[in-house]
Amino acid sequence: MGTSEFDLNSLTQRLAEYNQEHLVRFWNDLDDTERGQLYNELTNLDLGYITQCFKNCQEELTKASTVIDDQLEPLPDSVLGSLVRTDVETLRKYEDIGLNLISRGQVAVLLLAGGQGTRLGVDYPKGMYDVGLPSRKTLYHLQAQRIARIQELAAKRTGRSGVVPWYIMTSEQTREKTEQFFAQHKHFGLDASNIKFFEQSTMPCIDLNGRIMLETRSSIAKAPDGNGGLYSSLKRGKILEDLEQRGIQYLHVYCVDNILVKMADPVFIGFCINKGACCGAKVVEKTSPTEPVGVICRLNGKYHVVEYSEISLKTAEKRDPTTGKLIFNAGGIANHFFTVDFMKLIVREKESLLKHHVAKKKIPYCDENGRLLKPTEINGIKMEKFIFDIFEFASSFAVWEVPREEEFAPLKNADGSAKDTPTTSRHDLLNLHHRWAVNAGAQFVRDDGSIISDIPSCRIENNNSLDSHKDDSEDKPIIFEISPLVSYNGEGLEHLKGRVLRTPQVFEESPEEANV
Repeated sequence: MGTSEFDLNSLTQRLAEYNQEHLVRFWNDLDDTERGQLYNELTNLDLGYITQCFKNCQEELTKASTVIDDQLEPLPDSVLGSLVRTDVETLRKYEDIGLNLISRGQVAVLLLAGGQGTRLGVDYPKGMYDVGLPSRKTLYHLQAQRIARIQELAAKRTGRSGVVPWYIMTSEQTREKTEQFFAQHKHFGLDASNIKFFEQSTMPCIDLNGRIMLETRSSIAKAPDGNGGLYSSLKRGKILEDLEQRGIQYLHVYCVDNILVKMADPVFIGFCINKGACCGAKVVEKTSPTEPVGVICRLNGKYHVVEYSEISLKTAEKRDPTTGKLIFNAGGIANHFFTVDFMKLIVREKESLLKHHVAKKKIPYCDENGRLLKPTEINGIKMEKFIFDIFEFASSFAVWEVPREEEFAPLKNADGSAKDTPTTSRHDLLNLHHRWAVNAGAQFVRDDGSIISDIPSCRIENNNSLDSHKDDSEDKPIIFEISPLVSYNGEGLEHLKGRVLRTPQVFEESPEEANV
């Protein structure tokens, strides 16, 4: 596509109004195709909106050093619940509520899958990552099978067969690879018509002076607009209409990188509904006052996630005199419940009120000589919205605390890092399955017949192999994997009672038919 001189003059004048005329500095060096690409990108930019967002972000940076302790309140007991402190009968009631809704086709899951595996050292979406399980299943594979299993459990409990649709929000960089991966694996046994992909928005990358950065001579540098971009993407992708057509009333929203995530968790859903909540969050208890995790609390009377850096150490260390627990201890894990009606309110009335947050980054860019540079220091910002920024609009809220070792093992960094690696994720899942087997009455032995401790190994950091321990170490992980098709949460393992098991083993079909 070529452009007329008049078009270029008009574009240049518009760019100059916002101090962005550098974006066409290489115009004379481009061919017609490159000019067309750049022209389309620039004419579709809302420069006024982008400029205002940058100004708002500058204000946020100024406020970032402001401690907000005096405005913080702990969560009221009325919104709180805990998996480990709730009696079995009540948990069963919550589960019945959730499974009943699943069987009626009123629950969907929504996956936030826009991130690439850059920190893992790969150039493909995180969901395609293989952490080295004996089965070699990827995150997507595990999650798909958990959906299949929870549908089966709901049908067995109620006698009705409901479908849990799977909505997957990708980014511009991950959509094609994600869709191809699902197609290559035949959607992991799920009906393709119940899996819907949609794409989140992007925002230009901005240098520290407020100028939009070029990625190449003919394209601007862009980045996904954060998981809070979900709300505008729901509108653009017509997802709300699809939810309405299917009769979906409740959404379980989660991030792709948690290997322990429970898809459409019926207990969590039942708890939130029992509380009458339009919005809910799963949390884990903070391990220490200085753990770098966002805390769910109330800020000026409204529900918020407050970053650890915004709270003084004195406030972070406050403890309940009766229990000894941290007062601000509800660590967010990007795992949420929403009613579809609440989503409609956000998308149609509140989304424009959400502010962008600043993420300072080392952003590759095209310099004034047309060369691609990869900086070693922070040189710009990405502007992002956060999914939890809508908490303040919730008329009713619920917070469900779960054990970290059962439900939260994020995959973020390559092996060799201090935490959240393929090795730690793999160990956490295998340890969970070890506990399931032991609770079902199984016992593990070594090749020489000696008994292995019932207590799973501790979380291992900085190890790159399941076999990285010494052979005689008691904390060597048990290499025992249970397919999600066999058990969603430790159920259905009665056949393990009294069994003596050697490892490695993978239970794929049923506890009676183990693949070694």
